[in-house]
Amino acid sequence: MALMNINGQPVAAASGATMEVRNPATGEVVDSVPKADAEDTRKAIAAAAAAFPAWSGMPAHKRASILNKCAAHVRDHLEEVAKLLTAEQGKPIRDSHIEVDRFAAAIEQYAGLVAGGALHGEQMSLPQYKAMGLVVRRPMGVVGAIIPWNFPLTLFSSKMAPALAVGNTVVAKPASTTPLATLRLAELMTEAGLPAGVLNVVTGPGNVVGEELIRNPVVRKIGFTGETVTGKHVMAAAADEIKRVTLELGGSDPAIICDDADVELAAKSIAIGRFFNAGQACLAVKRVYVMESVADEFIEKITGRAQRLKVGNGSDTASQMGPMHTAGGREGIEAQLKDAVDRGGKVLAGGKRPEGDGFDKGFYFEPTVVVNVPDEARVWKEETFGPLLPIMVVKDLNEALQKANSSEYGLGSSIFTRDFAKAQRAIDELDAGYTWVNSIQVAYDELPFGGAKHSGYGKEHGSEVMDYYLEEKSVILAGV
Repeated sequence: MALMNINGQPVAAASGATMEVRNPATGEVVDSVPKADAEDTRKAIAAAAAAFPAWSGMPAHKRASILNKCAAHVRDHLEEVAKLLTAEQGKPIRDSHIEVDRFAAAIEQYAGLVAGGALHGEQMSLPQYKAMGLVVRRPMGVVGAIIPWNFPLTLFSSKMAPALAVGNTVVAKPASTTPLATLRLAELMTEAGLPAGVLNVVTGPGNVVGEELIRNPVVRKIGFTGETVTGKHVMAAAADEIKRVTLELGGSDPAIICDDADVELAAKSIAIGRFFNAGQACLAVKRVYVMESVADEFIEKITGRAQRLKVGNGSDTASQMGPMHTAGGREGIEAQLKDAVDRGGKVLAGGKRPEGDGFDKGFYFEPTVVVNVPDEARVWKEETFGPLLPIMVVKDLNEALQKANSSEYGLGSSIFTRDFAKAQRAIDELDAGYTWVNSIQVAYDELPFGGAKHSGYGKEHGSEVMDYYLEEKSVILAGV
């Protein structure tokens, strides 16, 4: 059994309860983990609070040095952690390698920023005689990180790395279905010299462990990634303690293909953006609006790419798309597709569970392209968290922008065009936290990331994220 990490020690649940972790490709049990309760969570919070004074009081360059050693030790075990991630999450092993590497890279990025002096404040003149004003930035204390299952390591590091770098301590709760790689990473960081209590990982149900993190007054900040409905609950519950929150929530990201676009580039980028991680990404392309003159060419190209993707067990290096993570997730995609077809939609690729050896026990679903879907269908209004791509033909950019902005979500967006004026309109008018122009939908650690409308609150990534893990304090320094 993989154990929790509390105060630098491997720990079982006080009750002895456990949870199984199963491989979504085969249904087999990979391992088990502790099923913690509120008391276990309070122990982790207490350990983080006890570690905070020494960690926050350490010079920034020394914290950075320790974190860089942690990143290096993780890289030394990249293959081991990647195999764990594929076994519990289902994604192809190639993609797991990328995710473990990004975990280490995020630690290195924020270690580098704080070592380079990014934690500076301000000094200014004041009207008061022989006085000056200072603005100092201080870590908040204990941070709770609540992590989803789709990119568990990337989304762990996007919260943990800046929080630790600026001097906070962390209690992390991974998703109950993907805790194993996260637990191993915490163990590796402890081995590399991270002081006891600075990072703690507690496994258990969200309505128990997560709820304790959200409501416990010792925890001063929550970083959460997950569904919008759950995010609203986190925000409301955290309000009782006036607790800071960063919420990265759902998305229904539109892509616009103009009549002057490089259609081959658009098809390639959108195929990756939609079907990467079996479409289970908040930033995945989820709606396409293509102009009439290039519609046939684009639809032919994207359909061909969907049909050629090799679906299989993530441990097979030839697999390009693994299974969906849960049975419920697959059923949700099937229900959205049925609604689209019932309303007149036409399936051009996929649309069903693959058959044959190796597919019967996993949660597989074919990469799917559907056209002729009317506006009232669920795929245009809801988040489609799986390998399902609806395409709508539009007459011009005005119609495309209007439809793109009609969603309650505002996370990512894309446009493909050779015309700078059209690109500028998309940059100015698309109501989203991210806009890609002629690009694959990749979120970069160097840029701030966060959504508009129901897609979130606050920012992750970039140097801006540190502002969400620091408090500002004003100081008046007067002479005597």
